[in-house]
Amino acid sequence: MSTKAQEVAFDRLLVDRFKSGDQEAFNEMVTRYWDRIYGMVNQLLRNPQDAEEVTQDAFIRAHRGLVNFRGDSAFSTWLYQIATNLARNRYWYWWRRKRDKSVSFDAPVSADNATTLAELIPAELETPEDATVTQELISGIAAGMEKLTAKHREILILRNVKNLSYEEIAAILSISVGTVKSRIARARDSLRAKLGEDFK
Repeated sequence: MSTKAQEVAFDRLLVDRFKSGDQEAFNEMVTRYWDRIYGMVNQLLRNPQDAEEVTQDAFIRAHRGLVNFRGDSAFSTWLYQIATNLARNRYWYWWRRKRDKSVSFDAPVSADNATTLAELIPAELETPEDATVTQELISGIAAGMEKLTAKHREILILRNVKNLSYEEIAAILSISVGTVKSRIARARDSLRAKLGEDFK
């Protein structure tokens, strides 16, 4: 059994325990997923305080909704979907506001994910002679990511930072796998174009 399958099976046991009245099962879910959900939300919102609130809200909603959870998708996919929708709502709410945008592009995105935002650079941008990611380029990526539409930034984070499969992203965003692939391609093209503007 793959690690992913083991995780899904373990989550299913926790859901069953919770539905049988075991509150401790939900606490275990929070322990298992808090850092992952917070990491994703913080990448989407770029604001730790908002990310903390959205993460709390996601677990509150999951707690309320779990009795009706049918298990059509994995618990983690369902939880990511709740958190992504809440983050999206918060993102649009703050869309016109100037927020703290300072993000380190060479720090790991979360405790359980060593990927850095610097690694979001499409490989074609680098020549073999110049594989060193300079601070200028990292800053350019930060600027480029900020210029992307919310949809494009969201899908690049889910794919490149959270390392989710096309199928998982499709379930979280309620779109087809084909749409996921074309949106990722368009998002990468858009990021490349924005980086090109900055480095002309």
